[in-house]
Amino acid sequence: MKPKKRAQPKRSAPIWMVTYSDMVTLILVFFILLFSMSQIDAVKFNAVAESYRQNVIFDFMPSAVPLEDPTDYEEGDMPEEDEDEDVAEEEEVTEAEDQENLEQLYEEIQDYLDEHELNDVITASQTDRGVVLVLQERVLFSSGEAELIDDFLPFLDKVAVLLNNIPNDVEVEGHTDDVPIDTYRFPSNWELSTARASSVIRYFIDQHSLDPTRFQATGFAEFKPVSDNATEEDLQRNRRVEVIILELNQD
Repeated sequence: MKPKKRAQPKRSAPIWMVTYSDMVTLILVFFILLFSMSQIDAVKFNAVAESYRQNVIFDFMPSAVPLEDPTDYEEGDMPEEDEDEDVAEEEEVTEAEDQENLEQLYEEIQDYLDEHELNDVITASQTDRGVVLVLQERVLFSSGEAELIDDFLPFLDKVAVLLNNIPNDVEVEGHTDDVPIDTYRFPSNWELSTARASSVIRYFIDQHSLDPTRFQATGFAEFKPVSDNATEEDLQRNRRVEVIILELNQD
């Protein structure tokens, strides 16, 4: 008798084909996700994502792409555009509050000048920088000098009391007319205007113990006139010291 042939085992796909087919499936899903994400329509993306959410593959490998649902964001993880809008809104609110505070400060200063009868020697105005007090040279200094006149010191004391009651920083600016000066102490109007601004600040600090870090002295000589220097009255208006009470949030 002829020997029986052994039954040949049925051929099956190699083991590596299982891994290969899984990889192909994952790649297919990956490209479907890329296609979905490239579409601007969020509704379609959500529909595609939801259809694959219950797939077996996603049971083992959950999607790394979060749904575009505002409720999915944790506190403090808002999208960048929303954060920019929030910052812009906060800046607008801050600017409005600063303007309101500046107007209130101006009203308080004007009431202070009225109460202490200082309007004849000090004028107040409101600008973008803050509240400006203008002190004319004729009540502060002798012509060509930077030493304060004693008769005006009581008025300057009242200004110091005002500054002591508010926390704002202060810039003091000296201005002259266009008449040249050439002395040993003041070779030009630059030195004269700066010295006058410094004299006012020094009086506030020495006599009223105001914080020196709040102050800044600047001299502009004749180069920021308020009149054209055509008449004696114009010259007097240009010879002045300006005390600028700055906004609290100004750099």
